[in-house]
Amino acid sequence: MLKNIPISTLRTFEAAGRTGSFLTAAMELNLTPSAVSHSIRKLEYTLGTTLFVRSGRTAKLNIDGDLLMRYMTHAFDEMRMGMEVVSMRGPQLLRIHSAPSFAAQWLSPRLRQLIAEYPNIELRLAAGTDYATFKKDEFDIDIVYGSPTAEGLVVIPLGEEVLTPLCTPDIAANISSTDDLLRQRFIYSDHKQVRWGSWFKANSVPIPPPHGIRFDRSFLAIAAAVDGLGVVLEATRLAERELASGALVAPLKGRSIDVRYLGHNLVFPARAKQRKVIQIFLSWITRELGLPETSCLPCRAINGRWWPSDAPGSGLLRL
Repeated sequence: MLKNIPISTLRTFEAAGRTGSFLTAAMELNLTPSAVSHSIRKLEYTLGTTLFVRSGRTAKLNIDGDLLMRYMTHAFDEMRMGMEVVSMRGPQLLRIHSAPSFAAQWLSPRLRQLIAEYPNIELRLAAGTDYATFKKDEFDIDIVYGSPTAEGLVVIPLGEEVLTPLCTPDIAANISSTDDLLRQRFIYSDHKQVRWGSWFKANSVPIPPPHGIRFDRSFLAIAAAVDGLGVVLEATRLAERELASGALVAPLKGRSIDVRYLGHNLVFPARAKQRKVIQIFLSWITRELGLPETSCLPCRAINGRWWPSDAPGSGLLRL
């Protein structure tokens, strides 16, 4: 049935349904009202149903028309999105999905720099703990915490992250050794790959019984540390603004062993790796992270995924 209906007819229906007026739709589409009316009647005949309740100069969707309009609106939105994604003219749309703490603590504060450097990029950023599947083509790239498991992805490790105890300067004034640290209240991030137990083990300190405050997101744990609620074990990358401003300090810097690990990866479908906007973002983010841009290429397959040929293994942990 669809092959017998011109796209222009569907476009006319969408305009008439959206505006509620054949006259307004005609003006929008540069047609005559009679041409719009004829197109709608032809569509109704093909479908074997009426789609509008006509009353004078108005034309309101009936039940069948409203149902078709829901599908049509989604379809036209998808087509517009697809053309924006592949178009090399005008703004270049980049749809980013990111782990929440990376988005809040590292990426969002730098978006102004990205837009200033590449003013033709139109950004859409969403954050969530679920990995983007790319099956519905909702996102172009995903910055994930941990190792992605989906097939057919290009995976770019975003470098080592350094985990060390962080706290306010007032609390740090009372910490000069790991013994002093044990007398403080701890702030826990429940979903981190590396937690306090790993840090104590790396520093040959018996793991103390849990005591303190627990959060399920790093950005919440960092905010709690800034508020003076205790000492948090966090990545200096995620807390770099707080460290730069002096809101947080590393009380045992140079006096303890930090934990280093590969925390975040940038992933996108292998079919999209030639898109200019993705290449621009890869170049920008690797420069911002201080990584060699050549680390993105070439890639090699590991367990159905693609990694830079010189990338460290998944789950890198150095104590």
